[in-house]
Amino acid sequence: MEYSVVGKRLPQIDAVGKATGQAAFCADMSFPGVLVGMILRSVHPHARILNIDTSRALKLPGVRAVVTGKDTAGITYGFYTPKPINDEYGIAVDKVRYLGEQVAAVAAVDEDSAATALELIQVEYQPLPAVFDPEQAMQSDAPLIHDGKPNVSLEVNFAAGDVEKAFAQSDHLFEDEYITQAVCTSPMESHAALASYDDSGKLTIWCTTQSPHYVREALASTLQMPLGKIRVIKPMVGGGFGGKREMLGLDFCASLLAKKTRRPVKVVHSREEEFQSGRRRHAMVVNIKTGVNKDGGLTAKECRVVADGGAYNGHGPQIVAACVSWLTLVYRLENFRFKGYHVYTNKPVASAMRGFGNTQVRFADDCQLDRIANELGMDPLEIRLKNCRGPNEVTVQGAKITSCGLKECLQRVADDVDFKSKWGKMPRLRGIGLSCAAYVSGTKTFYPHDSSAAFIQVMEDGRVSLLTGAADIGQGSNTTLAQIAAEELGIALEDITVIAADTDVTPMDPGTCASRITFIAGNAVRIAAQDAKKQLAELAGEELEARPEDMEFKDRRIYVRGTPERALDFAEVVKGGLYSKKGMPVLGRGYYNPPSEFPSFKSGRGNRSPAYGFGAQAFEVEIDPDTGWVKIIRAAAAQDCGRAINPMAVEGQIEGSISMGMGQAVYEELFYDNGQTLNSSLAEYRMVTAPDVPQISTHIVETIDPEGPFGAKGISEMPVVPTSPAIANAVYDAIGVQIKSLPITPGKILAALDKR
Repeated sequence: MEYSVVGKRLPQIDAVGKATGQAAFCADMSFPGVLVGMILRSVHPHARILNIDTSRALKLPGVRAVVTGKDTAGITYGFYTPKPINDEYGIAVDKVRYLGEQVAAVAAVDEDSAATALELIQVEYQPLPAVFDPEQAMQSDAPLIHDGKPNVSLEVNFAAGDVEKAFAQSDHLFEDEYITQAVCTSPMESHAALASYDDSGKLTIWCTTQSPHYVREALASTLQMPLGKIRVIKPMVGGGFGGKREMLGLDFCASLLAKKTRRPVKVVHSREEEFQSGRRRHAMVVNIKTGVNKDGGLTAKECRVVADGGAYNGHGPQIVAACVSWLTLVYRLENFRFKGYHVYTNKPVASAMRGFGNTQVRFADDCQLDRIANELGMDPLEIRLKNCRGPNEVTVQGAKITSCGLKECLQRVADDVDFKSKWGKMPRLRGIGLSCAAYVSGTKTFYPHDSSAAFIQVMEDGRVSLLTGAADIGQGSNTTLAQIAAEELGIALEDITVIAADTDVTPMDPGTCASRITFIAGNAVRIAAQDAKKQLAELAGEELEARPEDMEFKDRRIYVRGTPERALDFAEVVKGGLYSKKGMPVLGRGYYNPPSEFPSFKSGRGNRSPAYGFGAQAFEVEIDPDTGWVKIIRAAAAQDCGRAINPMAVEGQIEGSISMGMGQAVYEELFYDNGQTLNSSLAEYRMVTAPDVPQISTHIVETIDPEGPFGAKGISEMPVVPTSPAIANAVYDAIGVQIKSLPITPGKILAALDKR
């Protein structure tokens, strides 16, 4: 079917404002009388707080307030499960558990006064033994990071089939250990919060959040305020990648300081604070054992995952539980056993980051598959085609796969890079590799629901206000949702105004995570548009003397099906309803809660998503024999995204994901010394920049999912998942030695070449 707006390559509706600098980000915002907020952070990785003396800071001219844990209600917050597991304070109360944790906060008239006040606060600590390695933290004699609680905050156990029998009957067994590193989310915009508390007792906070409603819940709990007395507004956000999914200390501190001073307070993270106390991807150790027959058929798999969660849970337990699904979605498995551990250490908190644990276990699984293919003398493409998923399958974990274009994705990238003729046949120190991945389109992991709501308000001039709780953090979701609404109503994209992510104005939405916005919020928007359309059809039917069900909407006109000359202008119909004796304003309401399941956190079992996206990537690399540097020559990516609502946006997501995945593969790594992050600046933390990005060819595979809006599925996270294993497999092809830890540094390359 040919659509007017859906499927078109359209620029983001806020592009001009961003390009001209008119778009306001949180750090750009200010109010009369705004105070500067700053946070005092722990200088110990693990210590009990004996006393905090703020008297000297309070006497400093220009200081308006100082708050510590004693000024709070002492209530923890965290992630949602059927029983919330909360373990983090807005400000440390009894002790600090990582170097950089917030201990106190000040509000002053300017930055100099605030910074000086921090220096005047005296904190008396009792240092405690610390543990930084998750395997050591799991030992019985390890210091407890949370008093009275084990350092393993969640253990996941899953089993399906008869793994031992399948191993015994396998022709070959392969056992390997793969290690992935912690990396920082590093969005262009650092965290910021601007809070205001008025005389009516209403707290309003503008903050860099992916999930305004989630932040409101956390603030209501920790500040002991009614939900209705808190308003969270998301301004423009310059990237999040999962790191802005939760309430952080600065959101709490800005709010508490505003409440205490009755003046607006703004707190902005420095880049060093982002590295010291922002969220990061989990470092994981993945032990994997796979049974395989001589023809390359997978018979059984066993996996053990240990995730370094840092000092608090964040979304770590959910991530470890999700790894079960990631390991059973891509390739067929009937016999599978999994043990996963989320472990506390005295490091900064690891939590959600684009890919949500999938990047780590997919690196292990797909790299081992290349080793299996190599040792069996098989083509890596053929072994994947033999084992990969197809449509209408159910995994042992319980995921119900509807649409699936994985085989086509594999074939597309293989043909693009001429994989068949190059693999194993390239000149010395040049190689080619590929990988697969799968991901959710929304997930019932954060709440027992994964629902979104939307309102469509039609104005008398024919323009439409779309109200959605979904948060656009730079990925272009406002544009995608506007395209869905415009297509359904038969109007142009420029006729839509999107009002988003304001908890007082827009309806509930869990937030931008799990690649859910296009699918979940998109369905809610389409349902709201259909509701408005039904009301308009009744108005037009009366005027045209036709049945409402016979009305067609296109090109800003409403006409009778089969007789397009019997038509009314879209705006004319709206006016007719508003100005009639009955008075019929048009307001469409939409709500969507997908047919998925809340999974078990103890086993990972359950169909967590209504649909799953699939993809494949291939990379060609060249190794410098003198330096060991990996030069990425070219990349090809194919993505099954259902229907591409905006193909240009899909391509942008793929290209951005690949650059991020390249960082994990060969560039990025956080270094620690006794809990201290050593490379806490962009000068010291190596990230991918524009000159590093190779030629990328993208292929969109449209499978048209039956549940998605216009057949669409999620796209934003999945393309980051296959990048690091595809690059690692290309390096394996180039040097003949598999490097099993990330990042693949020059030192590891040279050591492998020397060993070979």
